[in-house]
Amino acid sequence: MAVYLDHAATTPMLPEARAAYVDALDLVGNPSSIHSQGQNAKRMLEEAREQVADSLGCDPIEVVFTSGGTESVNLAIKGLYWARNGAAPAGRVGRSATVSRPRPRILVPRGEHHATVDTVEWLEHYVGAVIEWLPIDELGRIRLDALAAALERPDDVALVSLLWANNEVGTIQPVAEVVALAEAHGIPVHVDAVSAYKHVPIDFASSGLAALSVSAHKIGGPLGIGALVLSRRASVVPLIHGGGQQRDVRSGTQDAPAAIGFGVAAQHPATSLRPLRDRLIAGVRAAVPSAVLRGDPVDRVDNNVHFTFPGCQGDSLLFLLDAAGVSVSTGSACQAGIPEASHVLIGMGLDESEALGALRITIGHTTTDDDVDAFLAALPAAHERALRAGYAARDVAR
Repeated sequence: MAVYLDHAATTPMLPEARAAYVDALDLVGNPSSIHSQGQNAKRMLEEAREQVADSLGCDPIEVVFTSGGTESVNLAIKGLYWARNGAAPAGRVGRSATVSRPRPRILVPRGEHHATVDTVEWLEHYVGAVIEWLPIDELGRIRLDALAAALERPDDVALVSLLWANNEVGTIQPVAEVVALAEAHGIPVHVDAVSAYKHVPIDFASSGLAALSVSAHKIGGPLGIGALVLSRRASVVPLIHGGGQQRDVRSGTQDAPAAIGFGVAAQHPATSLRPLRDRLIAGVRAAVPSAVLRGDPVDRVDNNVHFTFPGCQGDSLLFLLDAAGVSVSTGSACQAGIPEASHVLIGMGLDESEALGALRITIGHTTTDDDVDAFLAALPAAHERALRAGYAARDVAR
């Protein structure tokens, strides 16, 4: 049986979440209908919203269900940008156009998930936004001094957006400090908490955030549903228009069964994965002494192990481990299959050859000691073969 160590890409559904989801598929009635069956569906939907809100320390009305983390990030960034600039523009602007926006700048650290990177680049290309990329340090953490410098001219800043925990190297970001710097100038902050949810304490009410994005399938809920937590004091221009089912922020018939599964997963108690994670880190270092742990060695989410292997291609290691029955990744699943150096590692100061040797091993609620043992047993042979392949490729190149 294959060993699955790619929980950051998606984690198996929790049995209780799956059972609740399957049972809810028999629900009849649109939650917006006023007859009894519709109102029963609405009641169950709103109970799920309360469960998700409770897990995030926010009010239920602040939870806007979306199709997943990517839509949530898009809604937050585009919606906040447009709201801060008056309205959503019509038509394409293009990179070379000069556009008058009262607040054109978006402050974003390097090393963000592509849901954020591609969204802000779209705004730059089509709307005339000005993206200011903030440097990160060698551990993948935002440089607060650079953020403070960018905020010295606060009047033209639309928003700040960053990950709570880096999805590739696992480093936890100083969210409270970022919010404090931005809040002093009345600038909203959006956080992508998809990789942090259930791995760090989240209390939206006390965070000072304007918006926060999460996804159900990363915590044992169904695929195809996420949420944007939008503060009562924040406003966004919606991406989808129609019935205004959720605060006029997102329209469309709500997926009650998926929300119910999400709610059950949100209420599932989080168990620390730190002991398994630390055993994995120690085991990799013992098996391959040349391997380099990336990300903060202490302030990292408890399910993430990320190494670079000098002289190896991460893709080669991945395929060799897969042939041995172990599933891992080289980085974000959203970029899987594209042989290019991680922009996260490049942002951290690695050169391309170093960055191409990355392997991300992420654990979850189904991971056992035997899974860790199986990975550590398969790694030395896979590393030796990947190293030989790397030497052969360099010889051919010469």
